[in-house]
Amino acid sequence: MKALVYLGPRDIRYKDYPDAILGGPDEALVKVAKTAICGSDLHIYHGEYPTPDTGFIVGHEFIGEVLEVGSNVRGFKPGDRVLSSASIGCPDCPECLKGRVGRCHKGPFSCYGQGSMMGALQGVQTELVSVPAANTTLRHIPPDISDDQAILLVDNLPTAYLGAKNADIRPGFSVVVIGLGPVGLLCAECAFILGAARVFAIDLVQERLAYAASLGAIPIKGDNIQEQILSANYGVPVDSVIDTVCNEFSLKLSFRLARKEGTVSEIGVSFTNSFNFPLAHVQSKSLAFRIALTSVQEEWPELIPLVQGGRIKSENVITHHMGLSEGAEAYRMTVAREAGVMKIVMDPSK
Repeated sequence: MKALVYLGPRDIRYKDYPDAILGGPDEALVKVAKTAICGSDLHIYHGEYPTPDTGFIVGHEFIGEVLEVGSNVRGFKPGDRVLSSASIGCPDCPECLKGRVGRCHKGPFSCYGQGSMMGALQGVQTELVSVPAANTTLRHIPPDISDDQAILLVDNLPTAYLGAKNADIRPGFSVVVIGLGPVGLLCAECAFILGAARVFAIDLVQERLAYAASLGAIPIKGDNIQEQILSANYGVPVDSVIDTVCNEFSLKLSFRLARKEGTVSEIGVSFTNSFNFPLAHVQSKSLAFRIALTSVQEEWPELIPLVQGGRIKSENVITHHMGLSEGAEAYRMTVAREAGVMKIVMDPSK
């Protein structure tokens, strides 16, 4: 089969790779219909992951068609159109059966395409994927959900929804979203769903600020960010901040922007264990600070009806469709943020 393989920093290549096979009774073999680049894939691309691994398939977002299932797999059969959660637990513990794979009784959850750091599973930017714990990892795609809508349900939209929920948003609240990649833009959309009256959107890329404005958010750029937001928010700090960047600058900005007894929700990914956390400042404001990875499956029961009903139009963050054979160029374009790129979906048949 063909796949995108990580060979080192900024070196992802379209190569031949041994075919994925059904590896056990709890697995399903799935033919990939569409796969996508996630912002967290860029950490691998830049060589930021604390793992020496190379030679593995990258990617953790895909939808496809079931080809074969193991003897313990229930409810799925060849020909089914499915999406696969990026977060993978076990096939049968009580928490995973409820979708809460972050609480798996049998160990930490894993993720495709992260090398040995998160389970040593092969990635999904390829033609065939062996899906572990298929009973709790796969979900049938309803017939009224498109491929583009479905692939956002694999990771980006559930992550954004969790970020918004962890921000304690209530009707009438004012919210800031820092970082307007696909997840940040979906955070803005989710904040409105949860009742936010005003959403302020911070980024450096003009096209992303314009997209946020089309959702009803107030774009913020340049200097004096705090003063701009105070002026637009009737002179008072915001109730909640969602940070999708997770670096020292974005976190300290988050703590400055939130009101006293407000909430900062962190859903960006970082691999540093060294950070000068402004504890006295955070405590003096009695801020709630939440940081999390998403149990994707737990968010599906609420998100799928919202997508079906047209309340969330997540698919609009997808700007480019390319062939998997163009994967190296797709990564380059995503990193460069050129040509209006927000999110790229790839077709393994091309």
